[in-house]
Amino acid sequence: MKLKELPFDLTVCKAASMADIRMDAGFFFIGRTDEEISLVCRTEDTPAETTAREDGWRGFRIEGILDFSLTGILARISGILAEAGIGIFAVSTYNTDYVLVKKENMRRAMEALAAAGYETGNE
Repeated sequence: MKLKELPFDLTVCKAASMADIRMDAGFFFIGRTDEEISLVCRTEDTPAETTAREDGWRGFRIEGILDFSLTGILARISGILAEAGIGIFAVSTYNTDYVLVKKENMRRAMEALAAAGYETGNE
């Protein structure tokens, strides 16, 4: 399985309002519940008004369209990273999964995954 590193820094934050989110940005994830609006976006696209913010994330995508019948893909990756002492923040689209790690752990994460047999590379 191929993992592609995203070529930009990411921020995970709680947006104050949906109106603050740049809907024309090239890469973002929004999660909205009755308690919060969570946003993952390129750091430069982070809204000025947030109620909480954590910069310094990098990410990679699991290449290809992942069928819903496939099981254990994210569990295996997160297990490998947990064994290496690396925490993750995972988000998914209809087609694939994205895994975020703190920027200072990215190289170590990719090395651990490559050692476990994953093909790694940059976008």
